[in-house]
Amino acid sequence: MSSTYHPEEGPVTLDRREGPYGEVVLRRHGGLLQIIANGTFLMDTSDGRSERLLIDAARDALTPDREQPAVLIGGLGVGFSLTHAAADPRWGRITVVEREPAVIDWHLTGPLRHLTAPALADPRTEIVASDLVRHLHESCVTYDALCLDIDNGPDWTVTEDNDSLYSPAGLAACRARLNPGGVLAIWSAQPSANFEGTLRNAGFRAVRTEEIPVVRGVPDVVHLAVRAA
Repeated sequence: MSSTYHPEEGPVTLDRREGPYGEVVLRRHGGLLQIIANGTFLMDTSDGRSERLLIDAARDALTPDREQPAVLIGGLGVGFSLTHAAADPRWGRITVVEREPAVIDWHLTGPLRHLTAPALADPRTEIVASDLVRHLHESCVTYDALCLDIDNGPDWTVTEDNDSLYSPAGLAACRARLNPGGVLAIWSAQPSANFEGTLRNAGFRAVRTEEIPVVRGVPDVVHLAVRAA
């Protein structure tokens, strides 16, 4: 079989691994790289608007007098959120929590390396190999912003374990990891009015939802909430 890739062909699997939470696959389709988890499409390298808005919306919701705020990014994915944060000198410490060893490997030494190498080399950046929910509950480190994109949102999770992030206990853990006045930003594939109420009940204020236009279908959104000072 020839190793030359022809764009007219279908998706080509670059790596397939059995991880701690099931099968993860990296494939190439045309000019795109795609991550598939347990047979479900998660993300690709086609756009990145959602990931950039997630980072910018959190930063803009912080008070302007907060210098070099620390941010935790939940989910490395294809690296859009990390690279966007690292390109902004206003951020201080940048911590990325990723639970799939394969995804981390793809960025460190694999096909995704060209996308994130400068960001990973940035001295502000730290990669933590851990489940995000476990990290939020067990860590004692606090941040000025949590930018979380580990699933399709509170009403549509790919992995059942991720449900707990959007529960009262999960949001309490998020609140505990935020400094006073810190911002929680959660990406979702669709709006959730009920989740806004859950955020308020968890003790957050200034709760709002920012829409991200898409070509078709319902818009992606970022749920934003602030920990009271």
